[in-house]
Amino acid sequence: MSSRGPYRRHAPAFKIQLCHDIRSGAIGRRDAAKKHTLSTNLIQPWLTQYDRGELSTEEAEASVISEYEAKIAALERKVGQLTMELDLVKKHRACAS
Repeated sequence: MSSRGPYRRHAPAFKIQLCHDIRSGAIGRRDAAKKHTLSTNLIQPWLTQYDRGELSTEEAEASVISEYEAKIAALERKVGQLTMELDLVKKHRACAS
């Protein structure tokens, strides 16, 4: 029995752009599926949502904002860690002197 590939999530911005390209005729469904290694069965619900207006740029912007917030939090943790390490080195130098 073959194992399934990794589960992937696609950003709303990607879905919107792909659906827009398909609906405008820039690319066909099968070509889009091959190009992005997607199933046509996955693209169809996206197209339905796109046609209904359920895929909106607001969702895409919210997704981008949440990604940025996660990156900011990670960077703040790293700055805190480096600050503590720097303080430790300074104390060690002061004790050694």
